[in-house]
Amino acid sequence: MTVSIEDHPPGERPALGPAMSPGGESRAPEGRRPQRGPRPDRPKRRDVSGWVILDKHVGMTSTHAVAVVKRAFNAKKAGHAGTLDPLASGILPIALGEATKTVPFVMDGRKAYRFTVQWGVETDTDDAEGRPVASSEARPDRAAVEAALPAFVGAIEQVPPRYSAIKIQGERAYDLAREGEVVELVARPVQIDRLAVVEHDGSRTVIEAECGKGTYVRALARDLGRMLGCFGHVAALRRTRVGPFSEAEACPVTALTDGTAEAALAHLRPVETALDAIPEVVVSRDLGLRLMRGQPVILRGRDAPIDGKAFATCGGILVAVGDVARGELVPHRVFHLGGTAPNRDA
Repeated sequence: MTVSIEDHPPGERPALGPAMSPGGESRAPEGRRPQRGPRPDRPKRRDVSGWVILDKHVGMTSTHAVAVVKRAFNAKKAGHAGTLDPLASGILPIALGEATKTVPFVMDGRKAYRFTVQWGVETDTDDAEGRPVASSEARPDRAAVEAALPAFVGAIEQVPPRYSAIKIQGERAYDLAREGEVVELVARPVQIDRLAVVEHDGSRTVIEAECGKGTYVRALARDLGRMLGCFGHVAALRRTRVGPFSEAEACPVTALTDGTAEAALAHLRPVETALDAIPEVVVSRDLGLRLMRGQPVILRGRDAPIDGKAFATCGGILVAVGDVARGELVPHRVFHLGGTAPNRDA
C-alpha cells in the first residue's frame, strides 16, 4: 500500500529507505536488480523454407513487412526480393529459410507496375511526399501522353531519383539529399518493355509498365512530365508482378497475422517457384547427394538441358541450382530442405 506523506505529523515522514522509491513503489537496494517472476518461454524459431507473396499495403516499409512475416511463421530466417517504397502497395515476395538462396533469381525477373502521374507539379522526391520544385498550368491530353510513351520503351538511359537507395561514395543518395547536399546521379541503362495508358482524366494519368530491374517509376513520371512540358510526379504506385509472382497469388498481411503459424502455412509456396524461368533436371539419389556436397555431376540423356542455368530435384525435392556446361551441372547453391517446406509435387 502506498502511504501519503500527509498521513503523518510534521517531522515524521517515512524515510525513503532502500525499499521505498519517492513514489511509494518498492525497489531493490542500490546495485541490485528487483526480483521478477520467471519470463515466459519464447517460442523456438522454426526451420521454415518457402516464399510468401505478400500484398503490402501503403504505409508499411519493406523491412517491417519482413519482420511481420517472419513473426507470423516463427521462422529463423527471412528476406525480401526487392524493396517496395512505403507509399507503394502490391507484390513484395518474401523468402523464408532456404528460399533466401533464390532471391537473386526473383530480383532479376521482370516487374510490372500500375501508377498514377499527377501533372502540373514536380517534387524533389518525384512522388507525393516531396517538396514542389517546379510547376506548370499546362495539362496534357491522353493523346499527348500516349505519343510520348514510345520514347521511354526499350533500352533507355535513366537518371535515378535523388531520393533513392543508390550509394554515392558509400552513402545512400536519400541520406545525402535529406542532409541538404546536392546529389548528382548519373544516368544508368534500364529496360522498359511496355508502357500503356489505362486511364486519363486531365490532371492525372494511370499508366501500366513492364520493366527490368533497376527501373525507377518515379523517374519515369518525372521525365514524362518534363518531355510534355507540364511536369509531374507519382501520386500512387502499385507493383503487380515480380518475376514469377503476381497479384493472383498474393495474400494480405492480415491473412498471416490474424491466425496461427500453422494457418499461415497455407500461404507458403515452394522454394523452387522462384526458379520457374530456368529448366529443371531430375537426378538420382546418388547424384543428388553429390550435388548437395557441392560436387559437379555429369548429366546424361537427351532431356539434359543445354548450357545455362538449371536447378536439380531428387524425388520432387530441390537439391541444387547451378550452371550446365558441356553436359556437366556445377552447383552454386545447395539446399537442405528439412523442417517445414512445401513440396511442389504434393
